[in-house]
Amino acid sequence: MRKAIVVAVSLGSLALLGGCTSNLTGDSYSREEARQVQTVRLGTIESLRPVKIEGTKTPIGSGAGAIVGGVAGSGVGGGRASAVAAVIGAVAGGLLGAATEEGLTRTQGVEITVREDDGSLRAYVQEVQENQIFRVGERVRIMTVNGTSRVTH
Repeated sequence: MRKAIVVAVSLGSLALLGGCTSNLTGDSYSREEARQVQTVRLGTIESLRPVKIEGTKTPIGSGAGAIVGGVAGSGVGGGRASAVAAVIGAVAGGLLGAATEEGLTRTQGVEITVREDDGSLRAYVQEVQENQIFRVGERVRIMTVNGTSRVTH
């Protein structure tokens, strides 16, 4: 019975973690950004640099890990030893869950430095997309809505 509970909680935790991922690509918009007027600027790519975009760090990962660890730990021993094992399992599970969430949601990004037509030099970071390859010297559009900017072809 305990094993079934641990498996169910583990699967539920993974589903929650998967639902936390956000898309940081240049062609993704939140519901709030849809149908909003955007500012469009044009420019030329001066440089490109690969970067890592760190993963999310929400209470969901550590909370889910703590639940799984606590349930798993409570199955060890009996009486007082079971309670101690549950606490240790919850703490260890919480740390492992937080690290797992961050690792699962970490992505590869690109820093795009653009010389805009007004002469300003700005850098933008966004997630790498398979179908979108940028090149130095290429003309691009910078779309900005509600403080969020995207570089597109």
